[in-house]
Amino acid sequence: MTRSRAEAPNVCGVTAAIATIDGKWKTLVLWLLEERPYRPGEMRRQVPGLTEKVLTQTLREMEDDGLVRREIHDMRPLKTVYSLTAFGRDLCEALEPVSRWGYRRLEKLTEAQQAS
Repeated sequence: MTRSRAEAPNVCGVTAAIATIDGKWKTLVLWLLEERPYRPGEMRRQVPGLTEKVLTQTLREMEDDGLVRREIHDMRPLKTVYSLTAFGRDLCEALEPVSRWGYRRLEKLTEAQQAS
């Protein structure tokens, strides 16, 4: 589903939420920022395989969705820090039961593989 269709007023709430976190990196970025504010370089070092270009695009989308806040500190060199907004923290809380379900699913998959 495209982002624009997921933002239509008559779409299912779950669909709208999933469209907001859709993508390979958004949930990882949420998970990192739930811990504390990060500079972009710090985030890239924490997530192997995440390129600067993709991180920038991901953070911009998350900022547009109101999930993260970008602060630019006026010093030389400029220092940019990203943190979760209250709306982003709400999303993390809403995803907690989904995370627990996911871990239970992984346990079942592991048990099934060991049984076979």
